[in-house]
Amino acid sequence: MDSNEIPPPFSSPPATPPPPPPSTPPPFITSVAAAAPKHSRGWMVFSLVLLALLAMCVLVIFSQFARSITHLGSASSSRTRTHVAGPRLEEVILEDNDASSKIIAVVDVTGIISSRPIDQGGFTMVDLIKAQLKNAAEDKRVKSVILKVDSPGGEVLASDEISEIIKDFQNGAKGSRGKPVIVSMGNLAASGGYYISAPCRWIVANKLTITGSIGVIMHGYNYRGLMDKIGLAPEVYKSGKFKDMLSGSRKPEEIPPEERAMVQALINEVYGQFKTVVSDGRKDALAAGWEEYADGRVLSGTEAKKLGFVDQLGNFDDAVTQAKKLGNIVGDANLIQYQQRYDLGDFLRMFGETKSESRTLKVDLGIETPKLINGQLYFLSPLSIP
Repeated sequence: MDSNEIPPPFSSPPATPPPPPPSTPPPFITSVAAAAPKHSRGWMVFSLVLLALLAMCVLVIFSQFARSITHLGSASSSRTRTHVAGPRLEEVILEDNDASSKIIAVVDVTGIISSRPIDQGGFTMVDLIKAQLKNAAEDKRVKSVILKVDSPGGEVLASDEISEIIKDFQNGAKGSRGKPVIVSMGNLAASGGYYISAPCRWIVANKLTITGSIGVIMHGYNYRGLMDKIGLAPEVYKSGKFKDMLSGSRKPEEIPPEERAMVQALINEVYGQFKTVVSDGRKDALAAGWEEYADGRVLSGTEAKKLGFVDQLGNFDDAVTQAKKLGNIVGDANLIQYQQRYDLGDFLRMFGETKSESRTLKVDLGIETPKLINGQLYFLSPLSIP
């Protein structure tokens, strides 16, 4: 370069453009497995219930088939077979003492004594007890019967029918041999519970058993005062003066004295029958002046023993010992019970009932309160009356 030549002014080199921003990598897409559809638990429960019902039906059908094969020989020996109406019972062993030829049958009377149906077949407590004693009477192996009573009583008619059935059984009615009935009282054997016990050959009660309550009661309500408060007036058309007896819609002063006398006479008549059953059943065992205690009061087992209403203080084992003695049983004896037998027809009948025949679902709360019908007579302990 020539020294006289002026150099050009200094210029910085051109700026380098910034590098482009790093490109963001595309998102990584993962395949998500499709969630399995949730199955409803209701279908699972329904399937299990359906399988259980199916298994039950198969078992019932198989048992019926086996039973028919068992009885095939006896059926073929007779040209016709008759079915006796009544509860179908089967023998169940309560205590096996290896003495099949000597048997004591146990019959339970628990709860309110009633003539209302207690099962799907429409049979009542009276029907069930009658069928059990019939089986015991026809079975030569049965030497005696223990009646386990735990009842506050109940309807007059039902109690009287059971009492008569027990009398016929012990006396050997209809050509059968009479067999003794021994009562084993539980917590409560009062009023109608004692009415059915009195004709039995021997009565065993715990010292704390509540018994007695010999008497009759007719229960009802007079609701005329409530009707007057809400402005409700009854209109009654009747053919006779006493056609509306025991009606609760009348004022107390409208009830004629003759009506009260007639109702009381009816109660006294039934009460006299109760005392006759006690005096005939207990005979010489009753203490002098026992009728003074037959005024509806309840008694402990200890008090009842002193008055002759029961024969012995003890428990169920003591009743078994007495049943052996009165049944002339030497050594051990098996204890059996006749229980109702249900078959497939009974099971299916529950699903085939019409609306008018449908059963009521009941919840057991451990308390049984009697549903008293207005104007009906009862042998019922006051402990069970609400």
